[in-house]
Amino acid sequence: MSVIQEEVTGCGIASVANIVGLSYSDVKAKANSLGIYADDDSLYSDTEYVRKLLREYGVVASLVEHPFESWDSLPNMALLSIKYHEKGGKPYWHWVVFQRQQDVAVVIDSAAYLENNERTDFHVMNPKWFITISKN
Repeated sequence: MSVIQEEVTGCGIASVANIVGLSYSDVKAKANSLGIYADDDSLYSDTEYVRKLLREYGVVASLVEHPFESWDSLPNMALLSIKYHEKGGKPYWHWVVFQRQQDVAVVIDSAAYLENNERTDFHVMNPKWFITISKN
């Protein structure tokens, strides 16, 4: 079952919850204790907050964003930036989780408006870049 973001700007918190297997409220509480709040607009164009939150759960995230080339070239787990756009020269995106298990790939998208949050409609997502995720 996918974790759904409970705030319009909570996709990073929900993505971490989907990776670590906890509820949105549990991960939100941890994020808040670290000074990370979904409604902080500086988070819209920063990747460090999600890496910091993942580290709290013992999850390793790559230190760089890798340009998206193809779905087949993605690692078995990654955070993807989709819906990438710029406003006033500032980048914005929506976080989703890509995972591949036994050659079956799926994107877990926490957006509340989706009918099915486990997506395989790869042709419409158009990722900009990704961060490799390694669970210990």
